[in-house]
Amino acid sequence: MNITNAFSFRKTSLLVALAAMSALTTGAAQPAKTGGIAIEQAWTRATPPNAPVAGGFLTIRNSGDRADRLVSVTSPDANSVEIHQMTMDGGVMRMRKLADGLPIDAGSVVMLKPGGYHLMFIGPTRPIVEGGTVTATLRFEKAGTREVRFDVRALGSSGAKPQR
Repeated sequence: MNITNAFSFRKTSLLVALAAMSALTTGAAQPAKTGGIAIEQAWTRATPPNAPVAGGFLTIRNSGDRADRLVSVTSPDANSVEIHQMTMDGGVMRMRKLADGLPIDAGSVVMLKPGGYHLMFIGPTRPIVEGGTVTATLRFEKAGTREVRFDVRALGSSGAKPQR
């Protein structure tokens, strides 16, 4: 290999490496999506010591052209996680597990929030303290799995984003 070919080879290798790094950086800056499903604003409340449960809240956006379903959730930070719905029935608050999961229609936004759909982290494996995070894996029928980090807000938080 002569000096001109060696220089050309190094220049090409450098350009390929820079292009690969640019692609990785660009991909990281874009909103994370899987199969048209985007997860936004995941949060939970801090819990008192030895609390048996904690609620998980988030927004699921389906920008795809087909319906999907949140079928299960797991977390290393809880013994189990259930998908729940809270409703009012004759002035009585009722909460039930959604055994068949939560449907996410095509082109829709589903909010899991206090007083409605939510996740129930059952048997937290560690204290859930303000400023920390809780991790979970959401499994969708069509879009597959998504790793999600829930920000821990103050005990009794209403869901409004904190002002900074």
